Amino acid sequence: MMDYAGRAAVADTYPKLLRLNAKEHGSEIALREKDFGLWREFTWNDYQSRVHDFALGMVELALGRGDVIGIIGDNRPDWVSAEIATHAIGAMSLGLYRDVLDEEAAYLLSYGEARLVFAEDEEQVDKLLALADRVPNLKHIVYSDPRGMRKYDDPRLMEADKLARMGRERAAREPGLYDRLVDATKGEDVAILCTTSGTTANPKLAMLAAGRVLRHCATYLAFDPKGSDDEYVSVLPLPWIMEQVYALGKGLLCRMKVNFVEQQDTMMNDFREIAPTFVLFAPRVWESIAADVRAGVMDSSPLKQRLYELGMKTGLSALAQGKQSVIADMLLFRALRDRLGFTRLRSAATGGAALGPDTFKFFQAMGVPLRTLYGQTELLGAYTLHPFGEVDPDTTGVAMADNIEIRIENPDIHGVGEIVVRHPNMFLGYYKSPEASAADMKDGWMQSGDAGYFNDKKQLVVIDRIKDLAETSRGERFSPQYIENKLKFSPYIAETVVLGAGRDALAAMICIRFSIISKWAEKHRIAFTTYTDLASRPEVYALLRKEVETVNATLPPAQRIAKFLLLYKELDADDGELTRTRKVRRSVINEKYATIIDAIYGGKRDIPIDTVIRFQDGTTQRIRTTLAVVELLSNTTLAEAAE
Repeated sequence: MMDYAGRAAVADTYPKLLRLNAKEHGSEIALREKDFGLWREFTWNDYQSRVHDFALGMVELALGRGDVIGIIGDNRPDWVSAEIATHAIGAMSLGLYRDVLDEEAAYLLSYGEARLVFAEDEEQVDKLLALADRVPNLKHIVYSDPRGMRKYDDPRLMEADKLARMGRERAAREPGLYDRLVDATKGEDVAILCTTSGTTANPKLAMLAAGRVLRHCATYLAFDPKGSDDEYVSVLPLPWIMEQVYALGKGLLCRMKVNFVEQQDTMMNDFREIAPTFVLFAPRVWESIAADVRAGVMDSSPLKQRLYELGMKTGLSALAQGKQSVIADMLLFRALRDRLGFTRLRSAATGGAALGPDTFKFFQAMGVPLRTLYGQTELLGAYTLHPFGEVDPDTTGVAMADNIEIRIENPDIHGVGEIVVRHPNMFLGYYKSPEASAADMKDGWMQSGDAGYFNDKKQLVVIDRIKDLAETSRGERFSPQYIENKLKFSPYIAETVVLGAGRDALAAMICIRFSIISKWAEKHRIAFTTYTDLASRPEVYALLRKEVETVNATLPPAQRIAKFLLLYKELDADDGELTRTRKVRRSVINEKYATIIDAIYGGKRDIPIDTVIRFQDGTTQRIRTTLAVVELLSNTTLAEAAE
């Protein structure tokens, strides 16, 4: 086994470790990128050369220690190269989600006082140029894709290849400069400004030291080993802490091959071509894959539908006994794994939010070695994971090392309290916000804000955000997130918000999964025009009623959904309703949909809607419709449940 900790000690920053990999394994493949249908390969020497050129190009622009460099775009070799080059000159990298709105981008770039931003293409350049004087420190915009850029004449714009050329010219004039810069980098210096999820307000910027990230990755790899023969497909946003850990920290440390898909629409096809050995997907991706599989079955022949049902029933039955069904594998799962690109998986993980146990068991039965990880940006991503052979869908596993301390603070009689954590490789505080750092860090312990407990096997169970745990007016406690995840196992439900805090019953606002319900509607010859129109159809309501009733049957009486409606639009991060990692921002939902929520609990059966939706491109659409409120449980039933 590779000595991960020893390697992180020898090379304690990203540029040092990249240089070492290039020196020792220069001709080996480090990265691949799908471009115009073909996979382009980049060796460790190629990777090192791009970083070297970018770094010295930035030096030529008088950038260096203490500066902040922004990066925005899809996951690409130039993205990770720009980040390591930033660290090489002693500057700090700040990753922005590619779909960030103008207001969010302006806030982050002005707060960080970014002087240069690496942008992937014309779309991102347009976004940056629109910020105008809201980001006064931004002097340079470096773009990688020159298509469509000829029409611009802004003096801040520069093609990435030109920046690299400037770097090579600087190297010719000053040999050895790059090595001196890299030698001067220190593992304890702030290298990464990583945005937190921002479920309640603007995201904070966690200051991360590269040496700490690498040491934490070494701990992770000791618990879940990976090596140079492993293949990883990078599809989650690079600004997210876990993709930083996988694509950069772990990628540099264990030298696994990191692959970048061509675009989001081709993700699963590109994924299948690589057939990676391990995968990290956010819950929304696992949920989408499960929904697509089930939708595909609905479109198949009656024989295939029966084989699917038999295979799933047999597989889930075997899973309940801690086994894998050979019959189910032959009937269904082997072909399904091949179709999805899961044939070579040795490890699979989900994290960032809770994944419903039904979805989790779906993939486990399929033979996907799925495990749950849990962590926070401030703790450098995940610090718990299921040990192999001890996977429990209701838990997040155990601490990855003895030096990771987890305790439950102020537990109630059931052992439920706030999860607080400390380990040697935590963040260095929040950028420009010592007061926020002091509020979240107490005596060296990070307050997670999550409620949880340890089960009989000492595995950590995470229930929900403490502030999101709710209680009805009848005194019954419930976790909205738990019920939402059970509902989202349905292929027809894309997102949902469970209500009921301080009310006499639980209700749900549901967003339909348009891509699947539209196919279902066409198959059943139901005419519709838009998402809003489809969501208002009585046939769709009848379909969703069955799904909600199915979930209700698995819940304690006091936690069942009494009423639901189908929302006229999808919840969207652009509207502030979700974070960029797809977590529900409940305070925004409660404020934005207050009239609808009051109408649900006011006993109204129909709620008229007349509103205007504004899209990201500035266009608007007026929506006039009526939301039907479906009542599933009577007041008598609710009263009986309370008793």
